[in-house]
Amino acid sequence: MKRYIFILLVFTISCSTKQNKPEQKSVQDTSLQNNVTEVTDATTEIIETFTDSLLIGEKGKSKIEIIKHRVFEENYVIIKFYTKGPAYWISQNTYVYECDAMMGLEPFISDFNHDSFNDITFVSATAARGGNEVRRLFIYKEDDNTLTSILNAQDFPNMQYNNELDCIDAFLIHGGTTTVFAKLENDSLIEFAGVNNSNHRTVYEINKQGKEKVLRRDSIIDNNDVYVRYRNYNPLKAYTK
Repeated sequence: MKRYIFILLVFTISCSTKQNKPEQKSVQDTSLQNNVTEVTDATTEIIETFTDSLLIGEKGKSKIEIIKHRVFEENYVIIKFYTKGPAYWISQNTYVYECDAMMGLEPFISDFNHDSFNDITFVSATAARGGNEVRRLFIYKEDDNTLTSILNAQDFPNMQYNNELDCIDAFLIHGGTTTVFAKLENDSLIEFAGVNNSNHRTVYEINKQGKEKVLRRDSIIDNNDVYVRYRNYNPLKAYTK
């Protein structure tokens, strides 16, 4: 069944990419759009779409389309990225993923690697524990005008760009909380440090071989201090509300 669903979805993609041919300028070329629920037939349904050609990548010369589909009982997300040619949009990337997120895409466009070009995240899964927002991350690469999917981004809930350390930090909520600091390397996020708050506060670094080194271990007296997110681990600095 999964194989049949995938074939049907690929057919859907192939039909929808016909817009790469020369086309008249439309509202999608110059504005943000986020549309929800378009029924196609009994077996497939377009749940949500998002288009941007103003902010992503090289502004005004890049376009992204995100389409959330239902195919039978499964949900899929199609991500299509284009660059502007002389007369029409040129397809650069197409990604397809299963998506079990109960909430909407909630796309967020921002610069996640401090290269002056905007990247994008969207909600891609339902977290096992409330408060953990799981997203996929796509980074624009200027050298070849492509959008790279960061393979393990879903392992870093509540991610954001950290200006102080020039990295991405994530905030994991479990029995306690953990702030994780990670660097982008090719198509992956590599954790290099973190602060774990549970029975104690443990500040640690991770070297290139993946070995963890504890820098400090403190007692936590006030239970409110467990739910603290940090912007630096050495010296220890918390985000201010």
